[in-house]
Amino acid sequence: MFGWLKGKKISIFAPVDGEIIDLDNVPDEVFSTRLAGDGMAIKPTSDVFASPVDGTVYRIFDTNHAYVIKSNELEVIVHIGIDTVNLKGEGFTRVANVGDKVSVGDPIIKVDLPFLESNAKSIITPIVLNSSKISIKENGKIEQGNLIMEVENG
Repeated sequence: MFGWLKGKKISIFAPVDGEIIDLDNVPDEVFSTRLAGDGMAIKPTSDVFASPVDGTVYRIFDTNHAYVIKSNELEVIVHIGIDTVNLKGEGFTRVANVGDKVSVGDPIIKVDLPFLESNAKSIITPIVLNSSKISIKENGKIEQGNLIMEVENG
């Protein structure tokens, strides 16, 4: 997969301010066992979720709890919180639309963070992709727009 990118590094940037969490510690087996793909998670401290790569908004789920940004090289899934699909869109406001061209840092979804903290299983936000050779930033605080992962194929 992605053979034409052999040896090329692709940078993924933080879509939100917060604390980096290892996927192993995400309270959902789909993410912690990497069934949805490899990556990392962030426990958000701000309410605007942005694009982690330059690309196109490929998908925003009807409930606005998750979105996919497609870059020429890959698809990055940002899943805001755990079991947030059960909120049926409450607490989420769509800022971008499917098909929009976006750059790193462009807002995609705005959330009511206190509402999510009170009503979701967890606000931990997995950021996953399907690729090999992912280098992940170590745990710690992160600000939106800072490098969180690099992907090297080849």
